[in-house]
Amino acid sequence: MTAAIISGKEISAQIRSQMKDEVHQILLAGLGEKHFCPPGLAVIQVGQDPASSIYVNNKKKACDDVGIMSFGYELPADASQEDLIDLIDTLNKDTRVHGILCQLPLPSHMDEFAVVCAIDPKKDVDGFHPVNKGLLSIGRECLVSCTPLGCVALLKNQGISISGKHCVIIGRSNIVGKPLSQLMLAENATVTIAHSRTGNLPEICRQADILIAAIGKAGFVTKDFIKPGAIVIDVGINRCEDGKVRGDVDFLSVSEIAGAITPVPGGVGPMTITMLLQNTLHAYKAITGRQ
Repeated sequence: MTAAIISGKEISAQIRSQMKDEVHQILLAGLGEKHFCPPGLAVIQVGQDPASSIYVNNKKKACDDVGIMSFGYELPADASQEDLIDLIDTLNKDTRVHGILCQLPLPSHMDEFAVVCAIDPKKDVDGFHPVNKGLLSIGRECLVSCTPLGCVALLKNQGISISGKHCVIIGRSNIVGKPLSQLMLAENATVTIAHSRTGNLPEICRQADILIAAIGKAGFVTKDFIKPGAIVIDVGINRCEDGKVRGDVDFLSVSEIAGAITPVPGGVGPMTITMLLQNTLHAYKAITGRQ
C-alpha cells in the first residue's frame, strides 16, 4: 500500500487562482469610486533575521500574485517596543490596511503578547489576538491562525470526511495545536491532543483516523504510530544538519501504511501563506462591507 500524496502546492495554487478572480472583481467594482481602497496587508519585520526575511518576501510575492496591496515596514533589531506599538497603532487607523502581520519571533527585549494585543482584532490576519482566540473557542466568526486553517482546507479539498472521525493532534502550541483542535471539533471530529508528556503516544496515535503532527522534531512519527489507511498531515518544518527540510513524519515509512499524507516541503507550508491571503480578504470584506 502506498499513500496518496496531498499536494499543498497544487491545492494552494487552485485557491489562489480563485482568490485572484475575486480580487479582480472587487477592483472592477471599485473603479470610479472616490475613496476606494483595494485589499491591503501590512507586514512588519523587526531586525534582519534571514529566515524571517525569506518569509516576509514570500508573503509580498503572494500578495502581488493575487492582487492584494502589500505594505512592508522594517524596524531595526534594537527598536523599542514602544516604537513597534506606535507603528501598529498607526496601521490600525490606516484605511488602506485591512490586515496587519508582525513577523515573529521578535527580539528578546519585546513582549510578543503585548505586541499581538496591540493589533486591532479585525485586522489580526494571523489569528493570534486573544479576542480571535476566544471567539474561535466558542465557535463564533473570527480570524483563525493560518496553519490550522490550512490543514482543514487540505482535508476538505481532498473530499476527506472529518465528521465522526477520530483526530489525534501531536502538539499543543497556541499557534497550531490548540486552534486546530477547535477547528476539528467544529467539523464534528472527536479530538485527542497529545504532547511531550503523553504516555503510550504511539498507541494513542494508532487510534487516529486523522493524525496531525506539529511538534518540531524531524522524523519523530514513524509507521508504528499509524493505523493502516489513516490520513497523515505533517505540519513540521525542520532544517536538518544536511541542510534539507524535513517534516515531523518519517515520510518513507509512514507512506507505506497511511491512506494519504502531506509531503514536506510542498504540503502544509504553501497553504499557510494562502490562508493569510484568505484572511486578509475576509478582513477586507468585514471592514469595508464589500462582498
